[in-house]
Amino acid sequence: MNWKVILGISKTHLLSRIKQSSVAALGVTFGIGTFITLGSFMTGLNGLLDGLILDRTPHIHIYNEIEPSETQPIALADRFANSFNVVTSVKPKKSQVRIHNALALLNHLQQKREVRGAIPQVQAQVFFLAGSLQLNGIAHGVDVMEEVRLFNLDEYIVEGNPEDLAKNDNGIILGAGVAKKMSLKVGDRVQLSSVKGGLFPLKIVGLYQSGLADIDNVQSYVNLTTAQRILGEGKNFISDINVKLFDMEKAPLMATQIGNQFDLTAVDVKTANAQFETGTDIRNLITYAVSVTLLIVAGFGIYNILNMMIYEKMNDIAILKATGFSGKDVKMIFISQALLIGCIGGALGLLVGYGLSTAISYIPFETEALPTIKTFPVNNDPSFYIIGIIFALIATFFAGYLPASKAQRIDPVDIIRGQ
Repeated sequence: MNWKVILGISKTHLLSRIKQSSVAALGVTFGIGTFITLGSFMTGLNGLLDGLILDRTPHIHIYNEIEPSETQPIALADRFANSFNVVTSVKPKKSQVRIHNALALLNHLQQKREVRGAIPQVQAQVFFLAGSLQLNGIAHGVDVMEEVRLFNLDEYIVEGNPEDLAKNDNGIILGAGVAKKMSLKVGDRVQLSSVKGGLFPLKIVGLYQSGLADIDNVQSYVNLTTAQRILGEGKNFISDINVKLFDMEKAPLMATQIGNQFDLTAVDVKTANAQFETGTDIRNLITYAVSVTLLIVAGFGIYNILNMMIYEKMNDIAILKATGFSGKDVKMIFISQALLIGCIGGALGLLVGYGLSTAISYIPFETEALPTIKTFPVNNDPSFYIIGIIFALIATFFAGYLPASKAQRIDPVDIIRGQ
């Protein structure tokens, strides 16, 4: 089989029907381009929605939950051992919110290879006071620079910066909803009142906005020592530990192990966000279903065009066979035509997809709910381009293979006699 001759004939056929060849290549181009654009845009939006939740959610949240004891005193009495006991108005056992030996637990977690970071947190129920206004809220005592590293806190600070809080023990990053209700801005002072009645004047060094109004209306961030001071506790007081892993899929198993080993409540991210994860899976399924449908429709279009080209080239097929070309040679001529169309159309499709995705990423997208987002999110994942070019080659191969197999079986005598 002389490939140079076969490719030369394929090139001549394509150029002799340049309009049809161009239409076939454009079918591949727009099919692949649309697939890349839709995939990049939809997964970008899904990533944005996922980020709103997962960026601020620990993979494992550890705390000491206060709940009624499973074993009541009556169950310890021998004379009631064989009785059916009913206890009403069960109260939670007297316990502290703090995590016992929290520093040792933190050190243990940070030494695990699968743990990206484990950071302490102190949650303080407070009242925000400004003039005559009083709002309920939560002050999260954190190591702010670790929050930036593990939970991208800086991406949600719309005014100020986290370094200002790290340098100021009397500073606070206030939720944007609280600031708006109380007409406060960066540089103002706000008083926090603890449930015990103490007053703590703090300087606003930044404003935080997550895009979730229920959070922005109550949440604020202070230094760990500031939250401990508000609660009247010592430096060893820690109410929560948040853990980030390198692989989120390991969170459920590790949460169970921590809960059993240390007698604490450990909630993994999948349990905490089960409904959200279901929604994400459905959105991704719809995205890929639509994208694959586009590719399949493009493949049928390519098949129809190539099929018509072969019918129009019946005389050429007869001449080729009459001059000594075998059926296999004829088959390879048309398959090579299809692959040439796939290569050219696929390459142009990659450029079109990249161009449209880039253009979308520059379209303004501004909303009060997402102040840090200025343009539409686009996911320029190389896998979309790899899938696109592979499909272009596979689709054009099969689109050319079926008509080429038909051309292989054509009897040149029947065609010449018909002429």
